[in-house]
Amino acid sequence: HCIKLLGQSVMARDFDRQVAEIQIRIAVLNRYTALGIPVTEPAG
Repeated sequence: HCIKLLGQSVMARDFDRQVAEIQIRIAVLNRYTALGIPVTEPAG
């Protein structure tokens, strides 16, 4: 579901390029997820 937020369909026609495109989308999605995770530090 989340991958479709970056585009409804795969633009590449060649299978190897489709795989690369999906891997790039996953990398971008993981980066956005990492930015949203709070960093907790001990108080005191």
